[in-house]
Order: sequence, then C-alpha cells, then structure tokens
Amino acid sequence: MHYYVILMAVVLAACGGSGGTSNNLPPTGSPATTAIYAVQGSGAASPLVGQAVTIEGVVVGDFQDGDADDSQNLSGFFIQGTSDDDSTTSDGVFVFDGSSPPVDITSGDLVRVTGTVKEYFGETQILADSVVIIGGGSILPAPIILPAAATMTNSDGVLIADLEHYEGMLVRFAQSLTVSRLRELERYGEVQLSADGRQYSFANRNAPDVVAYGAHIEAVAARRVFLDDGLRTSGATPIRYLDAGVTSGYSIRIGDEISGVTGALRFSRGSGGSGTETYRLMPTMEPSFDSINPRPLAPTVSGALRIVSFNLDNFFSTIDTGASICGPAGDDNCRGADSPEEFSRQLGKIVTVLSMLDADVIGVVELENNTSASLNGLVNGVNAVVGADTYAYVDTGTIGRDAIKVGLLYKSSTVQSEGPFAILDSSVDPRFDDSRSRPVLAQTFRSIANSALLTIAVNHLKSKSSSCESSGDPDLGDGQSDCGATRAAAATALGDWLATDPTSSGDADILIIGDPNAHTHEDAITALIAAGYTDLAESVIGSDSYSFEYEGQSGALDHALASASLLPQVVDVVEWHISADEPRVRDYDLEFGRDPGLFDASTPYRASDHDPIIIDLDLMP
Repeated sequence: MHYYVILMAVVLAACGGSGGTSNNLPPTGSPATTAIYAVQGSGAASPLVGQAVTIEGVVVGDFQDGDADDSQNLSGFFIQGTSDDDSTTSDGVFVFDGSSPPVDITSGDLVRVTGTVKEYFGETQILADSVVIIGGGSILPAPIILPAAATMTNSDGVLIADLEHYEGMLVRFAQSLTVSRLRELERYGEVQLSADGRQYSFANRNAPDVVAYGAHIEAVAARRVFLDDGLRTSGATPIRYLDAGVTSGYSIRIGDEISGVTGALRFSRGSGGSGTETYRLMPTMEPSFDSINPRPLAPTVSGALRIVSFNLDNFFSTIDTGASICGPAGDDNCRGADSPEEFSRQLGKIVTVLSMLDADVIGVVELENNTSASLNGLVNGVNAVVGADTYAYVDTGTIGRDAIKVGLLYKSSTVQSEGPFAILDSSVDPRFDDSRSRPVLAQTFRSIANSALLTIAVNHLKSKSSSCESSGDPDLGDGQSDCGATRAAAATALGDWLATDPTSSGDADILIIGDPNAHTHEDAITALIAAGYTDLAESVIGSDSYSFEYEGQSGALDHALASASLLPQVVDVVEWHISADEPRVRDYDLEFGRDPGLFDASTPYRASDHDPIIIDLDLMP
C-alpha cells in the first residue's frame, strides 16, 4: 500500500555542475537528512561509502523495473536535491530499489529515501531500504557544453570526459552532437556522440608525432558522451535509436546529429556490466536524430574505365565451424560466415555492391586464401546477376601464408589481362615481411577500346590490431599504432618493386589500390608518395576522406595512389560510404541472436566494415 502525503512542492533550477538553490527544509518530525551533494562529495567516490543515510530529492529519471514502462529498466531511479552551489559536487544520485520495487514512483515525485551508500563499478548509488513519496516538484536540467573542461582515465586506462560533477543529475547537452560510433548499438543500445562534428583519426590529418597525438587523444575524449537505451539487459529488441530519425525510412548512421538531448547522467559500462566504462546519458525525453549523412546512391560513372578497391571483411568460401582448416597449409583459423545462411547473406550483399558499381577492374581485399574457390564463388555470384561470363578473375592460386589474400576481378568485355601477374613477398624483397603483410598482387590490363595499358597493384599491409614489438616495431604513441615501421618498410619495397616493371608492361601507368592499414599521413603512405605516387583521395577529397571507423574516429585506411603518368588520366575519385557509417547490426552476421529481418541483401549498406574506393579513368594509349 502506498501512502502519498503531499508535504511540499519544490522547483529547482540547475546551474553549472550543481542543481541550483532552494530554501526547502525537511518537514517537522521527519528524519534527519543528508544532502545529496554531501553523499556525492567532490571526488570520484563518495566519502560516505558504507554508511546509512536518508536523503530527499525530486525524481528526475524513472528507470524502475516492474512498472508500466518497460522500455527503461535500470532497477532504480535518479533523484536530485538542493544545491550547495559548488560546481565540483553533484546534486543527483541513482537509487537502486531492485527488480520488484515496493513503491512505484514517477518523475516529478519528491521522495525520501533511506539506504546505504555504495560505489557500484565507479558510480555512487543508494541501495534503498525504504522509499516514501512526500510531495512533488520539478528540476530544470543542468546545461552541458562539450568539450568537457577536463578528462579522466577509467579503470581500463582509457581517457574519457570528466563529468563526475554531473553524475546522477538531470542534464541537457545544449548543442548539436554528432553520431561518431555505432558498434555496440545492437548489443548495449549505445550511441557514441561527439561535439564539433565527425571525429577523425589523428594521422588522417597530421604527421606522426607523440606530443601532438597525446593532445589529440585528450581532445577527442573531452568531446564524447554515450547515449544509452536505459536498459540493463543486452541485445534488447527492438533496438532503440536504429530508426529514431525525423525522416521517413530513417536508419541511423555515423555523421548524423542530435540536438538538445536530455536525460539523467550516470557512470557505468554497457548493459550487463560490459562495454566501455564511461558517462552515459539515460534519456528522459525521446531522442530524435537528424539525417545529416543520408545513405548515398551508387556513384555515376564519369570515365571510360572504372577501377574499384574493396575490402570484403573476410569473405571465405569455407564456413567457419571453429576448426583450424583454412589457409594454404590447412591449419589456420577460418573467418567470415559461421553458417551456410550467413554465407548466403554475406555473398548476397557483396554481389549487390559489385553489381551496382559496374566496375571494369575490382581489387578485393580479405579474400580467403585458397586455390580458387573464394574467387570462383565471388565471380559466379556477380555473373549470376549481371550476366554470364561478364567478370573473370586473375587466377593466382594461393598467395603467401596468411589465411587471407588479395585478388583481382575484371570485366572481360572491356579489359583483358596482359601478360603474367607478379607477386611481391619476402623472397623478392626482405623489407616486405610477408609473415605480417599479405603479398602484393600486380597485373597489367589492356583496355579493349583503345589498347591503353594500366598496371594495378593490390596491397593489404600489416594491420594495427596486433603487436610487432617482437620485431622491434612497437607502438610509439605517435598516432600510427602498432607496426608502423613494418608497414613503412613494406610500402618502400612496394614502390621500389613497381619501379622495376614487374609485369613487364613497358608502360608507366600504375595504380596502387587496397588497404595498407595506414592513414593518409602515416609513414607507409608517405613512402609511396616519396616514390612518385599521388594519394588520390587526399588529392581529390581532401582531409575529410575516410573509409573506415575505429573507436569513434573515421579515417582513410583504403587508398588509391596513381603514378605521375596516370594522374592526368584520373577523372574522379569517390569513397562510396555504404559501410563504415552503418551500424554493424545491418551486416550479414547473425551473432547475439540478431533479428534476421534487419538484413536486406538487395541494398549495399553494411556490405563490409570498409567503404569501397572508386577511381574513374580516361585511359590514354
């Protein structure tokens, strides 16, 4: 039985990091109360941990379980009390009252809570023993403008914006924030937001530098906050925010914006105690996104020949059952699809993309390194849509030792392969470490229309995701991440190798495409520029070029570099942003019990985790 005794009504106006001022006093005969700001204190943890307290405040966020609203369940609610006008302390706190709370509160209730002060994974909470509704009131949200004045390091050693003085309070981000990461939208219901537009990887715009990179990381962290779905459970359906836009048919993308988002701020990980440990906004008003970055249509062909570079995100013809049966030696881990259904979905998406591109030559990256099954399956899939025998492939067999390789497809009605292909690996140049980088494939093509020649070299250099410290190439903290010197040495070897005309074409027109795993100003790209090549995306698109997103920062990992003689024949360069900006819930994978209906093989969106780069040429003989 609930007793609703209206003893007072309050209106509190938030100001800075505190909740405003009020002359409200506990009613006569009420238990002695502790101010919420005293519970929070001015440090990262409460000075009253383990103590029993009674607090009073207005409910500013109803996230109770077991009530009429099952769309926001955190097993508790946020309350906010009177302010001490101290910007270093918070006036709000989260009250944990379990999965079956005895008192059903709503936002605007004035409540008295008795319980024990706890620190739950870095968040100050009150573990409630009793909750009494004693009146009603309202709180104005505290305005926050990012970037934050300071950053802090979470327990994982990651820099985040320091918003401790707002923990538990009702806040409003009084600016437009940009969607910068969607990786965990499906699993944890989270959207990473950032101030001042899209966030770019440091080396996309800057030369490697330890001091400048450190400043960049600080600045990036100060601009970020997470918008959470307000649920404890992971993998919730429907997925909040996926289609929460103002336009019909909206699907959220990195680069979209949201303004004036309001809610209670808490410090936690994602649903279920996993995910990034940071400050998360639990919305108290339904957010709606502006489609600033709408899905792009297929680029119009503007040259006589179209060349495409596309990272396929591990296209394997062998189903990944967990057995180590892939790679040239048959003893490597498989990747890609985990079931025939996933394989069909993955192939369908890739075929849609390649059909829409209508390219004359396609360099593919992250293809299963088998004799011919992966390439044969890919070409047969495309030809089944665009017409029999439209595309062929350069039949290289296995290349190198890795589980993946690069490959070349071509439209046999517009170009033909000219002479044998060539491979760059460690046997050709020991600077090219093929135990880390995938060997480069080069092939010369002849245009059937005018007999012009073009040599295309497809590369996939060492990734940033594993260490090269054992080879004396650690992460220097200069923005290149792991293996920067390894990639730079391989790129230098590539430039020197191509200068020897490895395919014996006798023609200087060379296009390097693929995924060197290096951003625009990293040493690997600089080495190729020093060899006489022009980075086409940087030249045509500029510093805003990108093809991949990692940890909330967009950057150009996929490149096309033209030799000096080829450069005047380049008509257009396009990064087709069909994948990097999309949430991965749209891809072929069926992980985490994903709803299969969210996938549409007839659209190109989220066909990979990389965007294809397109080069249109008017090739001259």
